[in-house]
Amino acid sequence: MNFDLVDRFSDGPRLLADIGGTNARFVLELSPGQFAAPSVLSCSEFSSLINAIKHYLDSVAAQAAGAQRVCHAAIAVANPVEGDVVKIMNNDWEFSTEALRLSLGFDTLLVVNDFTALAMALPHLQPDQRLQVGGGVARATSVIGLIGSGTGLGVSGLIPSDGRWTALGSEGGHASFAPCDQREMDVLAFAWREMPHVSAERLLSGRGLELIYRALGERAGKSDLVKLSASEVTSRAQDESCPICIEAVDCFCAIFGSVAGNVAMTLGALGGIYIGGGIVPRLGPLFARSPFRRRFEAKGRLANYLAQIPTYVITAEYPTFVGTSAILAENLKQVRSEAPILEEIRQQRARMSPSESKVANWVLKSPRALLGLPIAEIAQQAGVSQPTVIRFCRTIGVSGVADFKLKLASALTGGAISLSHCHVETSDTDVDLARKVLGNNASATLALRDMLDVKSLTAGIKLLRNARRVELLSTGSSRVVAEDMQHKLLNLGIVSNCFSDPNSQEISAGLLTPDDVALVISRSGETPELLRATKAARARGANILAVTASGSSLAKLANVLLALNHTKDDLNMVPAIVRLLQLMLLDLLAAGLARSDSTPESGGRRPAIDALDIPPAIRQAG
Repeated sequence: MNFDLVDRFSDGPRLLADIGGTNARFVLELSPGQFAAPSVLSCSEFSSLINAIKHYLDSVAAQAAGAQRVCHAAIAVANPVEGDVVKIMNNDWEFSTEALRLSLGFDTLLVVNDFTALAMALPHLQPDQRLQVGGGVARATSVIGLIGSGTGLGVSGLIPSDGRWTALGSEGGHASFAPCDQREMDVLAFAWREMPHVSAERLLSGRGLELIYRALGERAGKSDLVKLSASEVTSRAQDESCPICIEAVDCFCAIFGSVAGNVAMTLGALGGIYIGGGIVPRLGPLFARSPFRRRFEAKGRLANYLAQIPTYVITAEYPTFVGTSAILAENLKQVRSEAPILEEIRQQRARMSPSESKVANWVLKSPRALLGLPIAEIAQQAGVSQPTVIRFCRTIGVSGVADFKLKLASALTGGAISLSHCHVETSDTDVDLARKVLGNNASATLALRDMLDVKSLTAGIKLLRNARRVELLSTGSSRVVAEDMQHKLLNLGIVSNCFSDPNSQEISAGLLTPDDVALVISRSGETPELLRATKAARARGANILAVTASGSSLAKLANVLLALNHTKDDLNMVPAIVRLLQLMLLDLLAAGLARSDSTPESGGRRPAIDALDIPPAIRQAG
């Protein structure tokens, strides 16, 4: 193919990937719906996803299609996607999305669930990319249902809203299986001998087809039944060489029809039900002749309702890529609509000097990368001088680099600079290290603000204000935090102890009374000596105020818990971040005490330092 004749995306080809447990599929999208250089790589041949991606991008076919210009990418994976770190099921690949984006030098990298991507492909499928089974006519702009059988049973749907589609996350494949005839009751009874709960997925999957085959073999009295895989059952049914295989596929398709009909009724899928996955599309004419459509409509009083809903088998060669492309395109459209300053750069670029155009090209390729770089690094990355960067800023109507960064950050994040936790890697440069560590501290602070349990904070302040004595218990990196808090308490006139030796902590905790408070500070909440001291305080009737991880052993001993939870890192940067959060929480407690003690109704607890007979000269020096 002559790629020069293709109406390409102006910012280069887009990388699309579909990553499973066995294979990694890649393709470049040159323009909407125009795919080039497809490739299937075995996951077992690569130690990590980034190595597989680089191998593909360096291939002759990908290079010919413009792989060197890729700056936007989207990856579909066969498991749920929650947060930055993704672990691919059924292989050893694990990666940080943000770290992968930075390593590849991409502006955009999205990671989505593969079934969500398949769902998003449905509105974009052409008539020759689907095969209708049975009757019915799809209603425009109505809900669409999706069901796919492969390793498992996926269920999803698309909801139209304001000219866009929203994919539903669902675990509908795990709904309980309900038999509709004696044959299926016998299959269910057979399955119950192997598992306590039989969901639809237990039968409508590769292993499910194998189970149906075994169950029907036993039902037919075949004691010498040959063990077959799902693909073998399918192939023998297609060539009609095995009666039990033929019946197994027939039973599978009947059950599939019932479950698909349930999905259609649940969603009100008048836009149609689409069937994907690795099993049904390979059945070919066998599926069209099966009881699928009859069972789909067999819903008693709602049979006429189901008869209106069309059912389609997806026959497109790259359906997941179509959906992944749609998700990426929508993301880029949204970013661009929210970042008019980037459109201003595109419009002004033709009138810029050659040097300023270099800056413009680099900014358009890496808008987010610019936000964390000083002007010297921006100039170096763009291959120009620092004065050129300043001239570029003035050309687009901003006063300087700082003003440009603020406007760009606001535009890219909808008015607020969004911070998320990024994993620190041993391979990080000093620039990356500074950006990640400081960004992680800021991210953790914002998360603490948003997740803080204000009721627990109020209860903690009340405990400390009414305490006869406060015993501070801590170990390791939390000890310096405890010592800092003791100084605050003493300055507020609150009697407190803070021993560094674990034995002394336990002995002192055993002398507390019900009028006292043990303020326990721990990152993990599992330190044995700290738990012993806390239990000693609790045995004496003292109140326990804990600053620790929720769900920990220490948290379970607390009367009041101020929870601190944080993401683990590849490098052990967590203690430093947690220590910062501990200091902030204790500052909140101290500020609450100082505020309440300064009110007239509080009785005006006198700070300890003001109560001491210290000469004025020494007081001023301190």
